[in-house]
This record gives sequence, structure tokens and C-alpha cells, in this order.
Amino acid sequence: MTSIGTGYDLSVSTYSPDGRVFQVEYAQKAVDNSGTAIGLRVKDGVVLAVEKIKHSRLLVPHSNQRILTAGKYIGIASAGWMSDTRHLVKRVREETRNYTDTYKTKAPAHIIAERLGMYVQAYTLYSSVRPFGVSTLLACMDAKKPQLYMIEPSGHYVGYRGCAVGKGKQIAKTEIEKLDLENMTVREAAKEAARIIYSAHDDTKDKLFELELSWVCEESDGLHVHVPQDVYDQSVQFAERSLDEDDDDNEMEDDEDL
Repeated sequence: MTSIGTGYDLSVSTYSPDGRVFQVEYAQKAVDNSGTAIGLRVKDGVVLAVEKIKHSRLLVPHSNQRILTAGKYIGIASAGWMSDTRHLVKRVREETRNYTDTYKTKAPAHIIAERLGMYVQAYTLYSSVRPFGVSTLLACMDAKKPQLYMIEPSGHYVGYRGCAVGKGKQIAKTEIEKLDLENMTVREAAKEAARIIYSAHDDTKDKLFELELSWVCEESDGLHVHVPQDVYDQSVQFAERSLDEDDDDNEMEDDEDL
């Protein structure tokens, strides 16, 4: 049974005969065409890293950030449409404020992830709206325990130890699976996150990019902040050195084949 070209993609509220919602799939495609974003949950916090593609040399460095803060202790990284990301960040801020006003305590991570997932899913139910073209990584410290969630354009949300979205997600996932996240610190994770972003970057398609790094951890007193400059510089140097070593190993293998 096929449903390609039969008009089932005209409304987000219409299923195709084989049970697909095409506009949600199109929204996921927008995510897959965006720069890579990853999250690493380690023993003392969560590290977020983003490959921010620079489409022009005239862009001001560190502007148009793709890692944003919602409610001081919540970090959000995304892949997809940045305008949609800003809207969802605003929604998270409203949800955290409403929860705190009602219950007089900080909103748990799973509650925020659930509410954001329900909000995103609502935009897949009505023909008058379109799905959000963004996948969101939500990181925070919950009762001194690190938490990491990913919310997809369908509204589906899952907790992760490590996850990746964007055009380089397959390479990033392969590298993340090799890490011993349970015994890693945030400073070690920052270096590994930078290395993974540099490995996933495709120079043939996007030559210019800027690395964004942030964390929420015990070192930051449970607040979401961008990593200190010295940590950022060390992470970039580590990533570039690892990339050069990989290139040297590949050249040696090529020489041996000859």
C-alpha cells in the first residue's frame, strides 16, 4: 500500500492508509538537515554541544545561539528551525514558572519534559497548525541528579544518557556509544562532546561552523551556563588534535595499502 502523492500530506491531522503522518515526517526532515546537537549525561552533570553552521563570514561570533537557558537551571539545545526553538524555550519558561507558583518548588525534569512533549504533540492534531520543525534536548539537575531528555517533532520524549540529533547524528551516536558516561566528569565530557561535533562535521558541505558548549552540573551550582572559556579552549584543542591524529592514521593506512 502506498500513499505517496495521494494528498495525505496536505493536513497534519490526516493519516495515510499505512498509518503515517507525513507532515510530522517532513518536520523530522528539517531536523535532519540542521547542524548536529548532542547531549551527554555523566555522573556530575549534563553537557550540551552544538554544531552551529555559519552561512556567512559576516555573522557576529557567538550570536544567534542554538543553546538557550530556560528557568536558570534548564538548558535547551536544538536541531531544526531556530524560530521554533525560541517559541518552545518560552513555553518551558512559562511551564516552570507556573509549576513553581503552584507547588512552591522547582519543577522536576520529567514534568517539564512531559509538558513540553504534550505541547509539541498538540501541534500534530489540528489542521490549522503545523508541527514544530525542531528536536529539543533538555538538560537539568533534578534533586542533584543530572537529567537529559529529547523531545521529537511528534511530541515523543525519552530520557537518555547520551543522544544526538541533526545531520551528523549517526556518526555522533556511534561515538557516544563508545564512551563510559557513568564514570565520566563534565570536564571530560566537554572534551569528548567537542571531539564528537568536530568528527560529525562535514567539511565538504559546510566549511564554516562554530562550536557551542554548555553544562548544568555540580560545578555550576545546578545552573545552566556556557562552559568557562578555559574549558572551551581546552575542548576545542582536544577536538582538533584528535581530528589531526585520525587524519594521520588514515594516511598511514592508505600508504600501507599501496
